[in-house]
Amino acid sequence: MFFVIRMLFTPMLKRDIVGTIVRMKNEHKNTDGIFLRRQNLPRERRTLDRLTVPSRYLADGEQPVPPAKSLPPVLSRRQNQAPAGNTTLDRSIRTRNPVRAVDIDLSLDDAAGRRKKKHKFWPPTKKFWKRFGLASGLVVLIVAGYFGWKIISNASKIFQGNIFNAVASVVSPDKPLKADQLGNTNVLLMGTSESDPGHPGAQLTDSMMIVSFNQTKHTAFLLSIPRDLWVRYASACSVGYEGKINAAYECALNNADGANNGDELQAERTVAGTVGDVFGMDIQYVAHLNLAVVQKAVDAVGGVDITIDSPDPRGILDRNFDWRCNYKCYLVKYPNGPAHLDVYHAMWLAQARNDSGGYGLPRGNFDRENNQRKILVAVEKKALSVGFLANPLNVTNLLDALGDNVHTTIDSSEIKTFIDVAKAIPPDSIASIDIINDAPSVLTTGAGPDGSSIVRPVAGIYDYSGIATFTKKLLNGGASLLGEGAKVDVLNGSGVSGAAATEADTLEQSGFTIGTVDSAPDSFKSTATYTLYDLSKGGKPNTLAALKKKLGVSTTQTTLPAGVTSTASFVVILGQPKSTDTSSGQ
Repeated sequence: MFFVIRMLFTPMLKRDIVGTIVRMKNEHKNTDGIFLRRQNLPRERRTLDRLTVPSRYLADGEQPVPPAKSLPPVLSRRQNQAPAGNTTLDRSIRTRNPVRAVDIDLSLDDAAGRRKKKHKFWPPTKKFWKRFGLASGLVVLIVAGYFGWKIISNASKIFQGNIFNAVASVVSPDKPLKADQLGNTNVLLMGTSESDPGHPGAQLTDSMMIVSFNQTKHTAFLLSIPRDLWVRYASACSVGYEGKINAAYECALNNADGANNGDELQAERTVAGTVGDVFGMDIQYVAHLNLAVVQKAVDAVGGVDITIDSPDPRGILDRNFDWRCNYKCYLVKYPNGPAHLDVYHAMWLAQARNDSGGYGLPRGNFDRENNQRKILVAVEKKALSVGFLANPLNVTNLLDALGDNVHTTIDSSEIKTFIDVAKAIPPDSIASIDIINDAPSVLTTGAGPDGSSIVRPVAGIYDYSGIATFTKKLLNGGASLLGEGAKVDVLNGSGVSGAAATEADTLEQSGFTIGTVDSAPDSFKSTATYTLYDLSKGGKPNTLAALKKKLGVSTTQTTLPAGVTSTASFVVILGQPKSTDTSSGQ
């Protein structure tokens, strides 16, 4: 700051001093060619007002006298003002004494006796504004450089590859993200507690979920992975060949004798392969989060506001953390409705799953992950607000929280595309799905072959076909339909054998839940390929819109034809024959 002030104002002060000296020299300039000599003056003339005669003008042995209280009459400009000409010479002649340098009154002008004009600091000169602009630009450059360094430093920890590719991607077309054959990009989110000192399971991924989104359809969903799901590990490790999926990352980091390999990136990709085999999907990216990011991110934004919406009318209660106050308080207890969370309460709620008594979290791990998602979405909303972005300290703290606790397999050149996709998908439209509670049929059971408490497929301990089929429906767009719980009956009125069964398989692959597949009454006749009946009467708008788009119909019926009964939300009857085979059948 002092440097800026000196740079702005020192030249201005210097200009005043130089100007004064120049005017002094001009005032002493004699244009008549008369040389000003020193002469012996009377004692009373040796001083001027507030000026002492220098010793070089005194006779030998003389001592200077105190300054006179006022100017001698002979030097009073207002009494002896010359009408014209060289005023310095005229005054010297009238007083019969040559004027010495010390006799000059520096406070007066040569001719008119006017006071000197002092320099005005306002309005500023053009040079002032130029220097002010340069100084301001320097300050902005320093601040921008600091934040640029912060962004690059933290981004290099989070993403792979040369981080400067991210800068280049800003002015280049978006780089397409990796995707499966359906156009979906799937990201595995893993949460560990390695920042918690002394945590006995620091490398266990107690929080795991899949984020799947479609870049062209702008749809997305979160699929929760049960932490106790029993799987085979990619290779033998210190915990064996098989176990719960939350130990897959720890197993991948360690070989059979328990030595830590330290290759975190390879371990993350190994876990992605295991998850992909279970759910029958390709995992393109991995995002590994240390759960401390929740605490530090909430701290950076100054707390968050979420909504508690438990199925229990009392709200939620989990006493797993009350040991901190010797069970004399409730650290996770909230009624349904709005709730403000500070740093500590956000962290406790993010870990609550009703494993030590309480109520309001009946789905355990899924409820915990759902609350984690609420907290992260609240952090995102607050971080993107104008007030937060206006405070550089807040932005710096948030960048540090992410850089120290998040690691991904995303390449730096893909950052811009991820940001654009995230902007196009509203956070509130992302469905949260649990294979235990949200699947239309029972896919898992809670007991192992030996009676242990695990999660395994009902078809068999390693038979994941039912889970894979359910996941495929979600990837085909069924995530938006799952919440409505609509069933679709398919009837064959085309006369083509097997047409209804083929159509039902196609709809099921697209995410629809199929009910009855049968033949339509013989009395049904229609030249339309499909006739759609909406028995929900507009109560299932997402399913209705998806069926119209899939079947290519624009109108619906609400009354079934004679001889047809159904308890489903929708009925589809095939009418126009698709081949010359007129044999009846489903």
